Amino acid sequence: MTTLVLDAQTGISGDMTVAALLDLGANFEKLQQVLATLPDQQFQIAVSRVRKSALNACDFKVTLTNGAADTDHDMNYLFGEKAHHPHTCHHEHPEASTEAHDLEHHHRDHRHLDDIFRLLDQTSATDRAKNIAKKIFTIVAEAEAKAHGVAIDEVHFHEVGALDSIVDILSVAVLIDDLNVDQVIVTALGEGYGEIRCQHGILPIPVPAVSYIAEAHGLTLSRIDCKGEFVTPTGAAIVAALKTAEQLPQRYKILKSGLGAGKRNYDRPSLLRASLVQATGDQCGQDKVIELSTNIDDSTAETLGFTLEKLYAHGALEAWFTPIYTKKCRPAYILSVLCKPDQQEKLENIIFSNTTTIGIRSREVFRRILKRHQLTVQTPYGDAEVKVCEVPDQEGVFHTRFYPEYETVKRLAKEHNLDLPGLYRLVQNAAENA
Repeated sequence: MTTLVLDAQTGISGDMTVAALLDLGANFEKLQQVLATLPDQQFQIAVSRVRKSALNACDFKVTLTNGAADTDHDMNYLFGEKAHHPHTCHHEHPEASTEAHDLEHHHRDHRHLDDIFRLLDQTSATDRAKNIAKKIFTIVAEAEAKAHGVAIDEVHFHEVGALDSIVDILSVAVLIDDLNVDQVIVTALGEGYGEIRCQHGILPIPVPAVSYIAEAHGLTLSRIDCKGEFVTPTGAAIVAALKTAEQLPQRYKILKSGLGAGKRNYDRPSLLRASLVQATGDQCGQDKVIELSTNIDDSTAETLGFTLEKLYAHGALEAWFTPIYTKKCRPAYILSVLCKPDQQEKLENIIFSNTTTIGIRSREVFRRILKRHQLTVQTPYGDAEVKVCEVPDQEGVFHTRFYPEYETVKRLAKEHNLDLPGLYRLVQNAAENA
């Protein structure tokens, strides 16, 4: 199994991620083919080499041809003494000088989540790439909804609704899919300090969207001793959507690495390093997780079901109920949860706020994890996702086993009115013969 490592100790953004993945060896021609099917073609892309701190890095640039200004990299606008009012803004929507201009700008950049999903669905990207892109956009939408106090379907995207950011996020998804990695380790997430200008005023760094994403997904930020925004909302959402671990294996080989350059000129250059690594030694990985457990004897079944759904939605690795009898022979349940250490407090708060329990037990446990990766197979009814695992026999010899992903099989079964077991076997056969 090959694992992707993102070293974001000097920040991360959408274009930096695309550049790092391309430098790593992801297929640029495949990316161009997918971007050519994006319905809105008012953009051009360019890939070049640049030097940052005497290091040779890859640069990915999206240039809009719809007349929008590039304030995202305008240091005078973002950090200057006086604000000017170009047509677009990194985090917020700009003021418009006339009603006609306002209508034009609204049409160009004010997009809802459903609008963006429709754009993605019209591209030639694989189902897996589309799902990755949608996950990133959904994470940003949730943060924006919280920041503005509105429902998620009422969010008007600004930075990530602009065409250049749509191109960035779709590109990340396509390249991650092309590299066919199933584990992403983010070893560091460095953020600067200070303030940044947007149309509605001066915002503290990290900006609200980044703060909410970090809070909701348990991201750990490290302060960089440099003024400036090093982690953009798009970058934070990419980490939240892709990250499966924070720690490198004890022993590993670096198979390949790439370096993506940021465009803003700070005292400390922003560079994102991406590496493909392979753990050495045991064919199985091991990690440390927290097991939470609590006895519940006076909550309704509906409440318990809702709690389980919420735990999964906020990062629980696994959660389950065990029926028991407590004192006075009262029927009850043990709620058990596995989670990463940095998500313990958040999940404990969900349990406290949604059940009647007044105490939660916790302990560290170690897991032995089989190597796995995702595979997309073609069937007569459409593409299907399959999890491929390396499973040891009693003698320790590893064999490949295929597990069709339930959600994919369920969707195809509904679309074509097929029985689930038969379609499951068809997908499994396709994977075994791929």
